[in-house]
Amino acid sequence: MATTEILLIKPLENLGNEGDQVKVRSGYARNYLLPKKIGIPMTNANKKQIEALQIAKDKRISAELNNANETLEKLKNLKITLAVKTGPGGKVFGSVTSHFITEKIKELGVELDKKQVPHFSPVKALGKHTALIRLHSDVKHEIEFEVVSENLIVE
Repeated sequence: MATTEILLIKPLENLGNEGDQVKVRSGYARNYLLPKKIGIPMTNANKKQIEALQIAKDKRISAELNNANETLEKLKNLKITLAVKTGPGGKVFGSVTSHFITEKIKELGVELDKKQVPHFSPVKALGKHTALIRLHSDVKHEIEFEVVSENLIVE
């Protein structure tokens, strides 16, 4: 297959950060990267932009890392309790997903995206559970949460 060398000017997950030189298939470059202004073709003139893009990348990464560390400090102090509807014997209706966890954390004042809770298996039982939260590639935190019954009387 024909490949093209591209200089990324915006970060793209699973491909690289701004300033990275990547080899991609020609069709991917022609139909996606170039029209969306995510990358530009590598030429001698464009090679001069690499240094400026590296500086921007370093600033962005350090800002993201600082933001992740601040969020981590907020998360360490949170006590999360999720109330769910239950049937006879404490059987949970439905399941608790990463969406419910991020919404509860958002209510407690910390902004998270459900993509920051990767590989989460839905919880279908009452009790204490844990979830891994990935704030940054270098900052991860395991948060504990408790699933309790919304009903007053559990038979």
